[in-house]
Amino acid sequence: MAAVHKGTCFCGAVEIEAEGDPVAMGYCHCDSCRHWSAGPVNAFTLWDPAKVRVSKGAEFVGRYNKTPASDRQWCTRCGGHLMTGHPGLKLVDVYAALLPSVDFKPGVHVNYGETALRMKDGLPKFRDFPADFGGSGEMVAE
Repeated sequence: MAAVHKGTCFCGAVEIEAEGDPVAMGYCHCDSCRHWSAGPVNAFTLWDPAKVRVSKGAEFVGRYNKTPASDRQWCTRCGGHLMTGHPGLKLVDVYAALLPSVDFKPGVHVNYGETALRMKDGLPKFRDFPADFGGSGEMVAE
């Protein structure tokens, strides 16, 4: 049986569950993620949307779509960020910090061309996205 990872918003009103393992894990350096997270980089875990659900507090989930590429979700009680759906990719990003039982092993940096925080960790760094995710596939140096 696959592991079920559980997490909550900041106040605990919204609980989420993710089943199994993420499809991918890494860091996003794009301007949108940095502004949304209020940090220099966003640590992501990407999941098949069928493996992620709100198990409590769905009535407190707010949504914002800056672009059709992202469906950002947060708790309307505390403002705690939960996840971002990426309909075009058919994936959902559950923020790595929300699922403490996931063994976070980043494999890639995306949108490193926009970085505000250089990270010298030896991981592949894409200027934007890998080609199979609609990006240029161009790599950049650390």
